[in-house]
Amino acid sequence: MSTLNPTITGVASTAPRSAGSGPRKTREGQRKKVSNVFYSAIAVVVFVFSAFPVYWMINSSFLPTNMIRSADLTFFPGSSFTWNNYQTAIFNQERAPFLPALGNSVMVTFFVLIVSMVLAFMASLAVTRFNFKGRKAFIIAILAVQMIPGEAMMISIFRIIDGWQLLNSIIGLGIVYLSGVLPFTIWTLRGFVAGVPAELEEAAMIDGCSRSKAFWRITFPLLAPGLVATGVFAFIQAWNEFVMALIIMTRPESMTLPLWLRTFQQATQATNWGGLMAGSVLVAIPVVVFFLIVQGRMTGGLVSGAVKG
Repeated sequence: MSTLNPTITGVASTAPRSAGSGPRKTREGQRKKVSNVFYSAIAVVVFVFSAFPVYWMINSSFLPTNMIRSADLTFFPGSSFTWNNYQTAIFNQERAPFLPALGNSVMVTFFVLIVSMVLAFMASLAVTRFNFKGRKAFIIAILAVQMIPGEAMMISIFRIIDGWQLLNSIIGLGIVYLSGVLPFTIWTLRGFVAGVPAELEEAAMIDGCSRSKAFWRITFPLLAPGLVATGVFAFIQAWNEFVMALIIMTRPESMTLPLWLRTFQQATQATNWGGLMAGSVLVAIPVVVFFLIVQGRMTGGLVSGAVKG
């Protein structure tokens, strides 16, 4: 009998704990469900708050101007659906034409995108992989430049570009955009390069790869998501910029798309809200298409790079 007491006592002592674990797990599961519902509700509110202006822009672009100005809200065009706003935005010759503005925006955007990616990539490699004199000063200068608002340098920039005889030119506007985009792209890419251990290249070189081959086969694929993310920023920054384009591109034929949108608001006429909304949709489409093209690289680039390595 004495040998059975410990066993019986042990069973009796563990029984209450096992019985109490069920309600505890149930309470934890209920808390998780409540928290999931709470966070999901917040996400829905944030999404609606962010997406509604886009929906209203698209909806208004298909409405007649009189319905847009009406006090009654129209959440869906219905029988009032019209393409006239898009026809006015694209083909109306009374204001600056759409196609030249589109061409100017495309050229300056891809100029800034390509040049900024090449220069920022080389600069980020230099400040991350090599110790040279003035390295810390260069990094501090990058941070300091980003703290200066572009509007504070508008007069200086205008005089410089005018002195170079680059007003109303893609190159002149591209140089101005590069001065604003490069500091951020260098700083962002520097973080991605620093996150890739240099030991990976050293291991590949021990296995017989040259330094350049080790970089392009091991390090570069791991940097792909960083390059894409930084490229998206450079693209959006150059595509949507308005203030600098306003002082550099002064001729109607030199307008970019943000300046072209301004032509729907005139001092002597009422604002053409339908045409303005249609034009805004046309301006937003290339950005959305560009993001859809590269978003796969943003999410899968790190994994694919690691597999290749």
